[in-house]
Amino acid sequence: MFYAEAMTLTQRNRFFKIGIALSSLSVALVAAGTLSALPGYPDMAARAVRRAPGLVTALFGALIPPLAYMPLLTTAASVLAALTAAILIYYFFEQTQAPEILFVSFFTLSLAFEAARLVPPLGSVHELPGLFISAAYRVVLFGRYFGLFSLFAASVLAAGLQMQKQAPLILIVVAAALVIALGTPVDSLAWDSSLDMIGGYWDLFRMVDWGIILITVVSFLVAAHTRGSRDYIPIAGGALLALAGRDLLLRADTWLSPLPGLAALILGAWFIMSRLHSIYLWL
Repeated sequence: MFYAEAMTLTQRNRFFKIGIALSSLSVALVAAGTLSALPGYPDMAARAVRRAPGLVTALFGALIPPLAYMPLLTTAASVLAALTAAILIYYFFEQTQAPEILFVSFFTLSLAFEAARLVPPLGSVHELPGLFISAAYRVVLFGRYFGLFSLFAASVLAAGLQMQKQAPLILIVVAAALVIALGTPVDSLAWDSSLDMIGGYWDLFRMVDWGIILITVVSFLVAAHTRGSRDYIPIAGGALLALAGRDLLLRADTWLSPLPGLAALILGAWFIMSRLHSIYLWL
């Protein structure tokens, strides 16, 4: 029995409703700011200091040029995915007690923070101070690590982490994401072709990212053994697929990346949510 189940359905569902509200707000902000930000994208694309990192760029970067408006499309796709996932999680898990699903919902909610990516092109149009741009990117950084750490927390809960309450684990996830977001040096005058600001310690953080992803996948596989449920095996695959798809989507700068990235993100999230629902449906 998981002590993390001490949170009642009512309390947990309140988090779900907050997630729907925040995701709706992010969609509204992107919709409201898009027209004003549009003229800033070509200018920022022209002044990008490097191509967005990733497998697609490494393989095809020399053949496929970046598209100026691709960051806008991926931002819109991210916030819409966050809202859709928040609604579906609430609908399917409103009456189903599953300790992991709260942190899975935080992972999908993290996509709503991508709305802050609209600030740099707005800053280019309206000549905002660099402080606003760097602050916006710290919001983006927080969201990305909040999502990564949340899915990691879901995996360790599944593997057998026992806690009397989930609140301390939530605070740990938030604090860890804040430390990285506030402590990472950010150059507001330099960005890549996906309009990500150039941050310090990039190589180190990428190693940490993939280390956490590996542990997350392994933890779900351990859960399949310790809890005697093979449903955790596709959940492990779904976690890997969702995280890889998210990375591909958020770093896209060409037509080649967004659709495969979004498809992998959606498919991975579906594996996680559908299998968790199957595990806990009759408990």
